[in-house]
Amino acid sequence: MSTSPARTILVVEDEPVINQAITDRLRAEGFEVVQAWDGPGAVELFGASSPDLVVLDIMLPGYDGHEVCRRIQAQRPVPVMMVTARDDEADILVGLGVGADDYLTKPFRMRELVARINALLRRVDRAVELAGSRAVELGRLRIDAGARRVWLSEVEVHLTATEFDLLVCLAATPGQVLTREKLLADVWGWPGASGTRTVDSHVKALRSKIGTERVRTVHGVGYALETI
Repeated sequence: MSTSPARTILVVEDEPVINQAITDRLRAEGFEVVQAWDGPGAVELFGASSPDLVVLDIMLPGYDGHEVCRRIQAQRPVPVMMVTARDDEADILVGLGVGADDYLTKPFRMRELVARINALLRRVDRAVELAGSRAVELGRLRIDAGARRVWLSEVEVHLTATEFDLLVCLAATPGQVLTREKLLADVWGWPGASGTRTVDSHVKALRSKIGTERVRTVHGVGYALETI
């Protein structure tokens, strides 16, 4: 049996019933959970509890989830699973832009929430294993997988954890088209999952930072990273 300490998750949700339901399920899965019900409380509790991951609702009293995400990421990089009641691409892209790694649209199944949290935490662990890897140069793009840093024409580009993992996956085979299903399996850890909109939204966010022309779309198939 593993003796690793339990991971701590901060659940930020202003609806008490939903907050408690998420908390109960995560505790049943073996996580330590701390709870917040508004924006200011979430930021304060983040600093006090140092969670390994944050489940963050967008619509919150005080200030919204986007502002909470911006403030906590300024304190310390942390994986953020954003929860939204609106299946709105603009809303999602704002969340990705302020540092969210993934999102779920309400209503969602607890099983899916747990699966995505575990996938995010596995990616964090994999990033630690990559420490010391050599940097890769693709045209004007330089990727240091160990340090998790990216430069474009000598200017550092700040990516979320998911954007970085997506870029590394595409960069492993420059010019080769990767299907959305393969990206979901390799980046998100969801083999056989149907979440192509998740891939498309993250590609759009990545393009906004490294240039639209660097990620080529093959309609009906997937994406490829171009060396330019």
